[in-house]
Amino acid sequence: MAQLRALVVDDEWNMRNLLRIYLMKEGFRVSEASTGREALSLIGSEPFDIMLLDVMMPDMDGWQVCQAVRDKSSVPILMLTARSETKDKIRGLEIGADDYLTKPFEPEELVARIHSLIRRANLAQYAAPKERVLEFPGLVIRPDAREVSVMDSSVELTPKEFDLLAVLSGNLQRAFSRDELVERLWGLDFEGETRVVDTHIKNIREKLQKAGLGYNPVQTVWGVGYKFQVPGGVQ
Repeated sequence: MAQLRALVVDDEWNMRNLLRIYLMKEGFRVSEASTGREALSLIGSEPFDIMLLDVMMPDMDGWQVCQAVRDKSSVPILMLTARSETKDKIRGLEIGADDYLTKPFEPEELVARIHSLIRRANLAQYAAPKERVLEFPGLVIRPDAREVSVMDSSVELTPKEFDLLAVLSGNLQRAFSRDELVERLWGLDFEGETRVVDTHIKNIREKLQKAGLGYNPVQTVWGVGYKFQVPGGVQ
């Protein structure tokens, strides 16, 4: 079995060293970054199974780093911070973080969350329909390649946005509750707000509309959640 790889991003040496010790005990190969820019350079040059990202850093804060990572990678991101406000947790989850842990934390909880995120990421590879091309009026979704195009032009979605669109489009006419979508994409142990789904749906709609799609395929089902529907039925 290949050795799992972790990237620890924190400007404090003591915290990086502590995390490295915990991770190495679990058999991880650990890389470290003390700045956001260093982290982005590492993410762009080698693969990782998990990223532990501090929020408060001098050059780029963790939210900025998370957003930049999501433009190029779907690596699971566990954000670490001394701030415990709910709004900060929601902000991180909305921009693409997968989980959030407040300092100080117990080593057992840290390790459990890390393994949970890695398992979830591995399962997500098989969650969307595979080896199919989903074609709708003006819209093509390639689940295996994780590609979306509108009127033959590529549309860039974040990993979570793509997963949401893939789940909905792969289950035509089925209405999903927010809780169901959160469970599928973030897992049973997700502790954030289900409204994170609304934010991602809003982003999907805006990107498809901006690309020239003349209808909204992600319909709100009042009192339930969302479903995928196209004009005139499925092609």
